[in-house]
Amino acid sequence: MSAEQHPFFGHVIDNVEVESLDGARFDTVNPWTRETWAEVAEGSAADADRAVAAARRAFDEGPWPRLGRHERAALIHRLADLMERDAEVLAALDTSDMGKPSTQALHDVARSVLNFRFFADHQRDSTAEVMPMDTGHHTYVEYGPAGVVVAISPWNFPLMMATWKIAPAIAWGNTVVIKPAEDTPTSVVHLARLAVEAGFPPGVLNVLNGYGVPAGSSLTEDPRVDRVTFTGESGTGKVVMQAAASHLAPVSLELGGKGANIVFDDADLDNAVHWAVEAIFRNAGQVCLAGSRLFVQDGLYDEFLDRFRAAAEALRFGDPTDPATQFSCLASEEHFRKVKGYVDTVAEEGGKVLTGGVAEDGSWVVRPTIVVDLPLEASQYCQEIFGPVVVVNKFHSEDEVVGLANDTRYGLNAMVFTENLSRAHRVSSRLRAGTVWVNCFFIRDLRTPFGGVGDSGVGREGGTFSREFFTEPKAVVMQIDRG
Repeated sequence: MSAEQHPFFGHVIDNVEVESLDGARFDTVNPWTRETWAEVAEGSAADADRAVAAARRAFDEGPWPRLGRHERAALIHRLADLMERDAEVLAALDTSDMGKPSTQALHDVARSVLNFRFFADHQRDSTAEVMPMDTGHHTYVEYGPAGVVVAISPWNFPLMMATWKIAPAIAWGNTVVIKPAEDTPTSVVHLARLAVEAGFPPGVLNVLNGYGVPAGSSLTEDPRVDRVTFTGESGTGKVVMQAAASHLAPVSLELGGKGANIVFDDADLDNAVHWAVEAIFRNAGQVCLAGSRLFVQDGLYDEFLDRFRAAAEALRFGDPTDPATQFSCLASEEHFRKVKGYVDTVAEEGGKVLTGGVAEDGSWVVRPTIVVDLPLEASQYCQEIFGPVVVVNKFHSEDEVVGLANDTRYGLNAMVFTENLSRAHRVSSRLRAGTVWVNCFFIRDLRTPFGGVGDSGVGREGGTFSREFFTEPKAVVMQIDRG
């Protein structure tokens, strides 16, 4: 197929899909076929400038921040309706871009729709504080939109994580420039096309494609930007934070993770095995929340490990477009080489690959990999691999495992499997993590805070936490008694 026959995905600026000013494009590669399947406009600093200008103009002069809450919510629900109509299209774009199994991609579309519907209703129905004062005054709080939001979304959940940022930002009356990851831009471009169809005013939702430099850096350094929200690798998050600090823009950073999955002797074995598989092998382990450090109490260790290994080996591997596929390739050749490097050095670092390993057929596949007997200082144990590789360790006591779980620079999430209610509460409280799942994984209530500590990020989003970030709270003090 010639380059001219590949579908093209441009920037979306001021409700128009456009080429880059210099005409530059880059290829997006299907990681399953390892072939180019689409071309994408490659943004420059000049393209970033016009995207921010459009968002700034739409906020300062356009109708979006001034719409009534019900009217804004209705337009967002209209966008959600169109997403449901195009669910198969959106899912197929993510599958083509990153090799995500199609059933999982459809699940992501449903979650993305929920993001928009939830935040549309949340801002419509939100109330604020009113504080009568003993001094004869009356105080209340307003939550006005912050302004122009720059959002930079990751490649592992291309549509879902983009909408997690876009939805609350636009619901509260902001305008947005989003830069999707260069490996997975197409579903976000299609989302912007749907926003135009839904009747969004020009400049409310703009998409700038391209690389971190110059596209992303030009956005985060722009003094016309009022908020920056980023999801990605911890090192990049520090760079984003420094850029935003140059013009004092608040940042929300959701970064890496090295989640602890703790299985006590009294856990429901079937349930614990099921969620342990989901927590590390779903999306080929390319999940910041992955339970990549698995701690199993000594009385259950052997039986659990046998069952866990069997479940991992039973996952249906194949073409991500096949609805029966549960596990497929990694998202890019670069990422495959990174994960491969960790697997190839397990023995060198003192561990043993119990099952899995790297495919040897030239594909970008690392099979579901279970590592045992690894020293606690090994790179596979300490560093975020972001792939289908889990390190399993045995523990004896509650105090011991809490210490092990917290001995990391990350703190995004953890899991606890136990039938002892007191232990569940006690251990959850002691874990240094933004989210703790008990007897489950990946369950979200959008009203709750989401984020991490340490190298896992800065700030929280979700529900009123998103309102706090994407608005400028204002206190209004009125004199009501002049006596």
